[in-house]
Amino acid sequence: MPRENMVKSVGRALDIVYLISLKKEGLGVTDIANQMDINKSSVYRLLSTLVQYGYIEQDTETGKYKLGYTCLELSASLLESIDLRAEAQPYLRKLEEETNEVIHLVVYDQGEVVYIEKLEGNETLRMHSKVGKRAPMHCTSVGKAILAHLPPQAVIDILERKGMPKHTEYTMIDKDAFIKALIEVKKQGYALDLEENEYDIRCIAVPIFDHARHVIGAVSVSGPSVRMTHDRLEQLQPLMIETGQHISKRLGLR
Repeated sequence: MPRENMVKSVGRALDIVYLISLKKEGLGVTDIANQMDINKSSVYRLLSTLVQYGYIEQDTETGKYKLGYTCLELSASLLESIDLRAEAQPYLRKLEEETNEVIHLVVYDQGEVVYIEKLEGNETLRMHSKVGKRAPMHCTSVGKAILAHLPPQAVIDILERKGMPKHTEYTMIDKDAFIKALIEVKKQGYALDLEENEYDIRCIAVPIFDHARHVIGAVSVSGPSVRMTHDRLEQLQPLMIETGQHISKRLGLR
């Protein structure tokens, strides 16, 4: 993409920071000059400025340049300012437009999921969910999507502490079978709720990860069984996985 109204020296300095970020062991002046096709004296001047501001630091043993702690401070400030609900909103709206069904965004908290956003869609659907309400993890697609990416012992602790109450005749209440099912959820990248929480309601959900690859929430599409058929759930899989990836990237996941 062409860059307009760019100050060349600033652009080159930012390019240097980016190049160095790609090499854990750092880069030397000659390496940078060759990759950017500019002379070493120009590279050295730019590096000297970046070092003074803390964006780059030089390894005293190897002489190579690495990222400085100013980059870390800026990253931390950015991550603290990220609002999951705000970052996810455009993708939730897109899901709503493409499916016309109910869209949920949840976060994981103390062994349960908490609804932090709900878009109603254009089709009529009566569900118990509402923003601020908590829901169990073992019988919801969002809960299973999150559980599949938690450490095994954390999953066991949650199931033992919260139990696996039967919400419908389809609710899975066998702990060993449930844990085995979570392995498949993690492998396929999405989770299903086939009338396990509410009768006549089917859902598909995908996990959301933060910058450190920790699962922090999930997004789902819910609809009546008559519309959320096996074929439709299958068709929604790539769209859901893509949505989860987009939101996770907005939260800093690389």
